[in-house]
Amino acid sequence: MIENIFTYAFLLQTLRISVPYFLPSLGAAYSEKGGVVNIGLEGILLTGAFFTTLGTYYTQNIWIGILCGLTAGFLIALIHGIATITFKADQIVSGIALNLFALGLTKFLCRIIFNSSSNSARIPGLETVNIPLLSSIPILNNIFITFCIILLILSQIIFYRSKFGLRLRAVGENPAAADSLGINVLRIRYAGVLISGLLAGLGGAWLAFDQHSFTDGMSAGRGFIALAAMIVGKWKPMGAAAACLVFGFAESISIQFQGTAIPTQFIQMLPYILTIIILAGFIGKSTPPAADGIPYENTNK
Repeated sequence: MIENIFTYAFLLQTLRISVPYFLPSLGAAYSEKGGVVNIGLEGILLTGAFFTTLGTYYTQNIWIGILCGLTAGFLIALIHGIATITFKADQIVSGIALNLFALGLTKFLCRIIFNSSSNSARIPGLETVNIPLLSSIPILNNIFITFCIILLILSQIIFYRSKFGLRLRAVGENPAAADSLGINVLRIRYAGVLISGLLAGLGGAWLAFDQHSFTDGMSAGRGFIALAAMIVGKWKPMGAAAACLVFGFAESISIQFQGTAIPTQFIQMLPYILTIIILAGFIGKSTPPAADGIPYENTNK
């Protein structure tokens, strides 16, 4: 068993498993740095996966499928933004409502379109994509893993080396002060929420391509674990990425232990047990943005 760990195959498996955690976790960092809690990431993952599957199935083109997944994530996030930023609805309630909406919507549409409430028809996966110059490089030949690395570096620069990142953090910490300096608080918050929707929708696209289909409830709590990873990572891109790798590692370990004398139920619990342990050990040391989850009344009218 031990010799199967820390091999190239195990590393690749860990990275692949970490992708649908990392993308919504990074999105959550954008949203919460601006002061908006997005519990709806679970639902965005699910709708992103469904509409990616739908677009790919009808066009047999993964790029159109990805565009459909991104669009679905954007629209769900827009609903959350309108409810919480414009109408000042409770952010937790709005997110939970969107999760329930996504669960029902995808099941209903799957039944109507694919004549099954549990799974869709099969679609092509990412193995059909050949990346020039990178196809011969291990790990980087996977377009999503390559893109995640680029997104991580880019987000680190945006958060701490750009005007938008400075304004996003200012709005999340003290929106009144940011408003007094002429920063449009609501616009910045919308930007953070919509970016989170796009990234979570992309995470849903990965799930669809990885499993070559849509399965009812296939997000399987990944949106919530992504939020936990973002908290463990102290609302920072690099920290969130590291936490997601830990969760991916735990899930990979649980897969390695399948077929052993260890009870299956305990093996399936491993990633979630690790999540609880890490949260219990680190959440007390993490400080969220001061205005996170607090609606703001715009004074720039």
